[in-house]
Amino acid sequence: MSPTLVCPQGHNSDEADFCSVCGSKLLNGASDACPDCGAPREAGTGLFCEACGHNFVTGAAGHLKDATPSPEPEPEPPPPAPQPPPAEPPPITWTAEVKVDPSLREDGSPDPPADFTAQAVDLSHESNLVGRRSDRRAIFPEVALDEDDAISHRHALLTRAADGGLVLRDIGSSNGTRLNGVDVKPLVDTPLKDGDQITLGHWTRIIIRSNPIRSNP
Repeated sequence: MSPTLVCPQGHNSDEADFCSVCGSKLLNGASDACPDCGAPREAGTGLFCEACGHNFVTGAAGHLKDATPSPEPEPEPPPPAPQPPPAEPPPITWTAEVKVDPSLREDGSPDPPADFTAQAVDLSHESNLVGRRSDRRAIFPEVALDEDDAISHRHALLTRAADGGLVLRDIGSSNGTRLNGVDVKPLVDTPLKDGDQITLGHWTRIIIRSNPIRSNP
């Protein structure tokens, strides 16, 4: 029994030269090249080119298979982990410890008050006036030193700096101001640190204290 052949139209033919169904010419086992890619086609092997998929019945074009596989895209690196913002330093609170120091008294100065009690003044304002109170002149210093008459009504300023620090300025006092035993120049800002000592008047000593404000856990 002769093998059944497939004509270009897809019919099974009992004849070897022409299709017994539609009369199309058969290839009789000969090689027929694909019109798209040129790949040989053996008679009776199907309706489509095995290389590019050309449709031998309808003539629809095929597409060559790329023998080289497409490279897989490299994975993108993960985004960097967000960094926490830098911790801000805790705010600082400044305090002026006001004391009477008899060792500062010079010849001709009055005796210091024996009943004076040391006091701590919070320097919570942006600018803190140091001096003696005067109701008549409406002068009300944050650091009031009324017991020492050698201190001017407007003697000095203790001012908070933008970075949280504290600076001292003598604002033209009559008898001057000393910082750690050295005269300060009038109208010149001098940075202060914890433990600095300001002396002024007959026997007044101010000790500067700073402490960071820490929040409760």
